[in-house]
Amino acid sequence: MFRLEGIATVEQVVKKSRFRAIAVPVASEAEAKAALALHGDADANHNCWAFRIGATYRFSDDGEPSGTAGKPILAAIDGAEVDHVLVIVTRWFGGILLGAGGLVRAYGGTAAQCLREAELTAFVPSVLARVHLTFSEMALFKARLAALSGTEVVDSAFDEAGCLLTLRLPEPAVEGVGDLVRDLTRGRSSLECDD
Repeated sequence: MFRLEGIATVEQVVKKSRFRAIAVPVASEAEAKAALALHGDADANHNCWAFRIGATYRFSDDGEPSGTAGKPILAAIDGAEVDHVLVIVTRWFGGILLGAGGLVRAYGGTAAQCLREAELTAFVPSVLARVHLTFSEMALFKARLAALSGTEVVDSAFDEAGCLLTLRLPEPAVEGVGDLVRDLTRGRSSLECDD
């Protein structure tokens, strides 16, 4: 997966229609809506868009025929494996109808070109998780956790029975850490992940 390092813009002309793509890094749906309001052009014929934030995604054809703009933009985002991004493709109509296939190619192609030219950084998605361990289990668990790259203990809360650890784990490590917890505690405790 990749993340956008800053705003990227690309323009191209397809059969006299001008298409401008703007890719904006966003952390939430509210940020995506604010960026759409900021970067959309009210004087343009269409401001079509899509965003992906983890498993959450939305898209809009903004008056273009259904499935010819928003979905191709989202497909470009997913094809480039970019997360936490909003891509707006604005169209100024040039007088020549492009047809459904032409619109799909123009919107998806402009979005894809914008993401190809953008500065991207590789990252591994992470999740927050919690586990309750007894005092005797905690040292061994922390030692094994330290051997896994990208994992960290972000909080510890102690009670009379042991410790509630809050962890940040790379998504690919969640299953293995869950197995470690079950094995170490003999099934008494399990890893609870945030959605």
